[in-house]
Amino acid sequence: MLLRKTVLVVSLATAALLASAGTATAAPVAPAAAANPVIVVGGLSGVAVAYEPIAARLRADGYRTFVYQLPGLGLGDIPASARAFAGYVEQVRASTGAASVDVVAHSEGGLVSRYYLKRLGGTATIGRYVSLGTPQYGTYVANIVAFLGLGSCAGIVACQQMTIGSAFLADLNSGDDTPGPVRYTTIRTLQDELVRPTGNAAVNDGATNVLIQAYCPLRVVGHLGLVLDGTAYTIVRGALVDGPVRPNCLAV
Repeated sequence: MLLRKTVLVVSLATAALLASAGTATAAPVAPAAAANPVIVVGGLSGVAVAYEPIAARLRADGYRTFVYQLPGLGLGDIPASARAFAGYVEQVRASTGAASVDVVAHSEGGLVSRYYLKRLGGTATIGRYVSLGTPQYGTYVANIVAFLGLGSCAGIVACQQMTIGSAFLADLNSGDDTPGPVRYTTIRTLQDELVRPTGNAAVNDGATNVLIQAYCPLRVVGHLGLVLDGTAYTIVRGALVDGPVRPNCLAV
């Protein structure tokens, strides 16, 4: 499974270089020059270049956009990654002069960001939180590594923490899922091969949880495809302006 994911990430990185040169998007919903800066937070083994397609879309819509690659590609302790992310948020705020930033986080990056929000005071500096395919309540894909006899997630700490029922997730999901005045949006897809069951990518307590196929039943989007897919991006863009959920099912 880990080898398969590594191959997918390499493929995605290659696609990113091609897609960033000319990615088609719909017209911006509103001028973004005065909007919060946006930090795109990568996932497990996600190199920064893999997130350039979605970063390029955001920049084309006028957002000051930054890509955050998780320390050690996210293989280590998630709370430690969240503490490093807290420092990065402060760097972005200092460089832009912005009081708040918005976060668009993929996969494990959504857990890192949520830990920052819930346990490290991030609700004071984050305006909007948007997750893409984040195993908010864990994934059987992490559990199955042990089932296959590869040990406890082959020794990868973050994988252990993303197993269903882990101590990390029990702590993260205790109490309010959506603390503070932050606007929370989660985006998931039925074809997510790494977050199973896919319903575990949603959170409770007032978040806007969007299943792409509930609006676009013929849309096929995989886990890593969430950062490339045009329909997913239209949901992200709407969330960043506090708009209604109106995915464009034909977006590329």
